[in-house]
Amino acid sequence: MGEMNVRLHRTVLAGLLLLLATTATAAAPAITVRSLRFAGVTGAEESRLRDLMETRQDSLLPWGKKYPFDRAAFESDVQRVRAYFIDHGYPNVTVTSKIAYTDEREAVNLTVVVDKGAAVRISTVTFTGFDAVPAARRLALEGDVPLTAGAPLARDDLVAAHAMAVHALEDAGYPYAQVQTQVARVGPMDVAIGFQAEPGLLGHFGAVTIVGNRSVTDEIVRRELLFRPGERYSRARLQATQRKLYGLGLFQFVDVHASLTTPPSAEVPIRITVTEGKHHHVEFGIGYGTEEKLRGDVQWRQVNFLGGARSASVHGRWSSIDRGVRADFTQPSLATPHYQLKLEGQRWYTNAPAYLLVASGGSATVVHDAGSPTVWQVSLEAERDTSRIASDALNDPLLRNDLIALGLNPVTGEQAGTRVALAADFTRNTAGNLLNATHGYVINLHVEQAGRWLPGAFNYTLVSADLRHYLGLGHGVVLATRAQAGDVEPQGGRNTNIPFSKRYFLGGATSIRGWGRYEVSPLSESGLPIGGDSMLMGSTELRTPIVGRLGGVMFLDLGNVWRQPDTFQLADLRYAVGAGLRYETPVGPIRFDFGYQLNPIPGLIVSGQPQTRRWRIHFSIGQAF
Repeated sequence: MGEMNVRLHRTVLAGLLLLLATTATAAAPAITVRSLRFAGVTGAEESRLRDLMETRQDSLLPWGKKYPFDRAAFESDVQRVRAYFIDHGYPNVTVTSKIAYTDEREAVNLTVVVDKGAAVRISTVTFTGFDAVPAARRLALEGDVPLTAGAPLARDDLVAAHAMAVHALEDAGYPYAQVQTQVARVGPMDVAIGFQAEPGLLGHFGAVTIVGNRSVTDEIVRRELLFRPGERYSRARLQATQRKLYGLGLFQFVDVHASLTTPPSAEVPIRITVTEGKHHHVEFGIGYGTEEKLRGDVQWRQVNFLGGARSASVHGRWSSIDRGVRADFTQPSLATPHYQLKLEGQRWYTNAPAYLLVASGGSATVVHDAGSPTVWQVSLEAERDTSRIASDALNDPLLRNDLIALGLNPVTGEQAGTRVALAADFTRNTAGNLLNATHGYVINLHVEQAGRWLPGAFNYTLVSADLRHYLGLGHGVVLATRAQAGDVEPQGGRNTNIPFSKRYFLGGATSIRGWGRYEVSPLSESGLPIGGDSMLMGSTELRTPIVGRLGGVMFLDLGNVWRQPDTFQLADLRYAVGAGLRYETPVGPIRFDFGYQLNPIPGLIVSGQPQTRRWRIHFSIGQAF
């Protein structure tokens, strides 16, 4: 009996000790990662490596998130880093790590040391067997592949170049094309890359099968096709059709692909799979910027409105810059899938620093969109414009003559009339997402004519151009450049033929960032910006990643506005330099810019006082351009 009691006591004591040990272990605070550093890599490489790793560094903010240290996960991260550099052309890379505990052993400082060693570099890149591809397309392929002589051989780039070579053949009409990729040693650490094409059978579009649609009929889907059975096969036209079907807003999912057969057939069946989405949407948005302050948006949109894939929407906005209501209606496939009709009506208030505009009216626009990067449209606009100059300008006795010359009532500061104009726009966009473009270019050309054979109170011709180019320099670095020019000229020799709202002003978050919105302009005798008839502006911006989602920019902005049309004096240009930060979000980068004037505008009045501050801060969402 005594032995049983002793055993029982020992068992209970062991259980208590185990419980105490478990409790103490559970209560002990986790060791966190105070810092995670890299040695032997560039800033862009470091950003990519951090994205690959499971280990995360504690937030620098006292109340920020803390990340526990997991040694096994960190060791796996080190192997991921090594694999990354092997895949990017450094087969002899060595990666070591250092783990340093703090004195209190509540955190660790981690260092990943990379010695990349010699790189396997590309000697030459050749393409053979691509005679079936048009000459211009072949040259574009050779220039666009991400393989450059002298650069390290990255596996991802090799895979991407192979896919581009296959796609060039598919776009030329060869759906069964195959490409062999050859990597041959031509030196101790040099390789020659060769792509050997086998075009295969020339194909044509065959029968089209549509699945997944319920309320949207097959006829609506077929109406939007940018190809017809019997035409020469083109992968690019399949992709353009898929984008066009997405653009209708009717579907959550669209897949357009060729059903290749074995053995190959010259008639290529096409299968279109869709999943319908909700036909009506209500969206709310709120935002803030240094210029517009608090902004609120609400939008109602109905797709398949009255059937036939038509759409209609109503959009309301309120901010310190603009507010009002717009409604629009879109009729797709106007006669052919390449054309659509858009109708728009609005009651809109624009509160610019120099004037207040109230616009009531609408427009009818015919858009030509063949699914390529090029889109053009023609619009007929008719609206009642009422402009009123800012109160501080109206109270300025020195401004009376300027008001009369600008077509404004010198007593009330108002200009009112019906504007009827015919406008044409041409756009070519190879850059994709303009919120954060990384490659390609954008060309926007606009011509507008009011008066002459059209009724209305205004008679003018306006021409403008906006050119943008985005060049990827590698490792996430982008060089972005922009050039803008505009000219509005009265017909009949009187400035009163031009609506005050069509006059040019520069300055602000998307313009010359050393000045505030609308501050770069010809001045009245008392120093108030009053706008001009001709404008020239340019910007260049170097964008680079810093760490994680955070990036930085350096920029140079230049430009000016001149009082008379056809007046561009390069000696009069205003310059601003600056730097900024970008933080990536799903809706575009959050932007913070600091701009500094290199040559201030003499006599400029800002908020009723002479300008003394040569810098401006801008905060908004989306890149400057």
